[in-house]
Amino acid sequence: MALRITKASEPITVERLNTVIYGPPGLGKSSLAFTADMPLLLDFDNGSHRAANRKDTVRVSDWSDVAGINAEDLAPFNTVIVDTAGRALDTLTADIIRINPKHGRGGALTLQGYGELKARFTAFLKLLNSFGKDVVLIAHMDEQRNGDDIIERLDVQGGSKGEIYKAADAMGRLVISNGKRQLRFSPTDAAFGKNPGQLEPLDVPDMSAPEFDGFLAGVIDRIKSRLNELTEDQREAMAEQQWFRDALPKVESLSGINELLPRAITAGTVCKTLLHKRATELGLAFDKARAEYAESKKEAA
Repeated sequence: MALRITKASEPITVERLNTVIYGPPGLGKSSLAFTADMPLLLDFDNGSHRAANRKDTVRVSDWSDVAGINAEDLAPFNTVIVDTAGRALDTLTADIIRINPKHGRGGALTLQGYGELKARFTAFLKLLNSFGKDVVLIAHMDEQRNGDDIIERLDVQGGSKGEIYKAADAMGRLVISNGKRQLRFSPTDAAFGKNPGQLEPLDVPDMSAPEFDGFLAGVIDRIKSRLNELTEDQREAMAEQQWFRDALPKVESLSGINELLPRAITAGTVCKTLLHKRATELGLAFDKARAEYAESKKEAA
């Protein structure tokens, strides 16, 4: 099978994001998450009642509460929030040991148990992604010392921490700066971050302010918009594709198709596909020996 290469001139549309928000306790991470677009919060931390603006919530006490989640459950929502990722892993750990006690020792996972934890949590994230929703993972912050320096990390157990880093399209930390809350996506020497939208540090509105409602939805939309900005080559490619879509229905002959073939080859895969579809509609087939279209043998007969 030939390697499927997406050319630099072909846009890759980003329709959904995995966003990680982490920070110290008490800064309003859950309240911030509830400002996402039409959110459903999976409350593993049992703290949703403290949010200033609580929306629809699933109170999770056992992994079975979310194991059967499906597209119908999530149909009314555009964003799924896991609050917190660390507590979700704790809940999953208990389920793993319940199913297979050999994967645990003294309440902690064995090496095999950690492998199971990583595999099942990764599968759960992929399941949420498959529903086409934005996913927000909330995490507490863990401070680690490196000499005199304090390093900020996600407070998440086991190898699944690495899976969260890899799954995140954007990662921001909630901090207090000059008495104001800020959301920062850029990484530093002392903190993780992912900033694909190249966003500046964002001042988070006061929870009582009207602009707080919908704040995270706006941030996620900005990141998507930045990622979906077209380069000049991509704009030219899309314009050429539109030209073929407009022109091909007017082409009625073999000569007309073959006249457009060099232009379609130059324009790329999408335009070649459009041309081939129109040629097929006209009863034509591509002759590899002559490198052009001809009347199909079926039509000729």
